[in-house]
Amino acid sequence: MTLAENLQRVQQRIADACRAAGRNPEEVRLLPVAKTWPAERVRELAGLGITTVGENRVQEARAKANELADLGISWSIIGHLQTNKAKDVLAFADEVQSLDSLRLAAELHRRLAAADGLRGTGRPLRVYLQVNTSAEDSKFGVTPAETLDVARELAGFDRLHPVGLMTIADPDPDRARECFRTLRTLRDAIAADPVASAAGDWAELSMGMSGDLEAAIAEGATVVRIGRAIFGERPPHAG
Repeated sequence: MTLAENLQRVQQRIADACRAAGRNPEEVRLLPVAKTWPAERVRELAGLGITTVGENRVQEARAKANELADLGISWSIIGHLQTNKAKDVLAFADEVQSLDSLRLAAELHRRLAAADGLRGTGRPLRVYLQVNTSAEDSKFGVTPAETLDVARELAGFDRLHPVGLMTIADPDPDRARECFRTLRTLRDAIAADPVASAAGDWAELSMGMSGDLEAAIAEGATVVRIGRAIFGERPPHAG
């Protein structure tokens, strides 16, 4: 299938899942993930109306952002972000969905305060607090037990604008559903907490990928991160 056909198919899956859950499809944002795919494919996707693209690796994302600067794409970092890459990501990204520690929050805040000119407008950086809902050692994120306290601490970083929570669910379908419910419960707890809720909007739930977007939408996802179902099986990553 072509990229256009794949995109249409995913958009239809989202619409069907929203109808099944009694939700408005406009409540769910599709975030295509272009990890390892060349800039030419992202350019083709932009020609189909996509304006925001997710990337895992900062170096790869920055190269594509430079090559595709004429398109005005908004870039979202969804992969693990090391503190020493904070300056690099602020040069081009509008959103970081993988904020997984207060140490990283402090570094992003410090870099933004020191060099707002990197991003042009001085506006706060949109961030999602990543939560390790599956308790897997291989995954990054704060624990569910830490989430509310970390959200409260983010109120002290006014250069960051928390908009919600993000998680990578367990690959097992039943456990994935539990992960999605956990994230929704944590988001609701933050919204009800006067200190944590003052740090940002906290309305967003970034959860669900190609294989489980329907379950994620049923549990309240507002962002689904889709790579394989749009681009196909990933090519090997150069380097």
